[in-house]
Amino acid sequence: MSDPLIIVGSGMAGMGLARQVRARDARRAITLITADSGDEYSKPLLSTGFAKHLPPARLAMRSPLEVAEALSAVVRTHTRVEAIDPRERTLGIGAERLAYGDLVLATGAAPSVPFTWDAALHDRVFTINDLDDYRGFHAALSRLGPGARVAIVGAGLVGCEFANDLLAGGHRIALVAPEAAPLARLLPPALGRVLGGAMHDAGIDMRLGRTVASLQRDGEAVALTLDDGDTLPADLVLIATGLMPRTELADAAGLETSTAGIQTDRYLATSAPRIHALGDCACVAGLNAMYVQPLQASAKALAATLTGTPTPVAYGAWPVVVKTPLCPVVALPPRQSPARWRIEGDGSDFSAFAEDEAGRLLGFALTGGCVRRKVELARAAPPLLP
Repeated sequence: MSDPLIIVGSGMAGMGLARQVRARDARRAITLITADSGDEYSKPLLSTGFAKHLPPARLAMRSPLEVAEALSAVVRTHTRVEAIDPRERTLGIGAERLAYGDLVLATGAAPSVPFTWDAALHDRVFTINDLDDYRGFHAALSRLGPGARVAIVGAGLVGCEFANDLLAGGHRIALVAPEAAPLARLLPPALGRVLGGAMHDAGIDMRLGRTVASLQRDGEAVALTLDDGDTLPADLVLIATGLMPRTELADAAGLETSTAGIQTDRYLATSAPRIHALGDCACVAGLNAMYVQPLQASAKALAATLTGTPTPVAYGAWPVVVKTPLCPVVALPPRQSPARWRIEGDGSDFSAFAEDEAGRLLGFALTGGCVRRKVELARAAPPLLP
């Protein structure tokens, strides 16, 4: 039997890689180690569950026992890897030393929170980055019932999707963010204002251009004091202010990392022999793309490499579909700063084209009915990673 493969992380990256490896090699020993419950689920569905009234159990596709059986793998749940020894090729888990043949870090990314709050608010202030987080937030919201006031801090992809989903689920939503318009990293300001207008018209309290100065308990609720001195009451607070790649294990082991993630080449290989990284924690050839299609492409390429066919990963021109039915949005952010954004449309239907000096298409953003152009424009746009 070949050397054991150990995958640290059981999210879409880790699970996807395990499935791909098993499809190519029926015999290799595979161990999945995860700090959470180990259920298999689709992370993008977390921000669609409240509109559909889906409890956490409905989002879990397979339990860890079912995963282990389906993949003929060992799945170790609620287990934290504390250290990596690249020279000895072992992992430290408490007093245990676990040997690996190949090690894959699929540790994902952690919420980046720009402020702190008192521990007494632990049952009122949440982040949602995995199914376990969703369980906690869902339980808190269920106790409050319909019409709960939820303040969402952050108007990026996650914040906007949850705002739309929670509003559709019957709750009262306020959205707080320092940017002048939502989705500032995906959309030019004009299209961001289109989305923001649709959210406002639907009843979301838009507090844009504002930051949170403090969070305080106010009886059974939370008082958010904003930087302009205004106070926003809420029953629950959801922090959605971005993600940072988890690199702590790699840092401690001496692997090359940066704020963009664990540095890898096109084969997903890190700076240490027999250690690879993929998913949200990995910066592949200088690019960290925290989206589903790059993750899936990485898992497929790495599985081929790990089973004897070295395969470099390539990322196509894959648009990001934002789950905001109030105003459909699709975007392919340009990898380099465009010379200009050329914008066409009216009402809620806009197309924006990121172009270089010569007028070549670098990326695009679409709202409303214009999202139908995503396939046509993706074919004309350059790949993210050729």
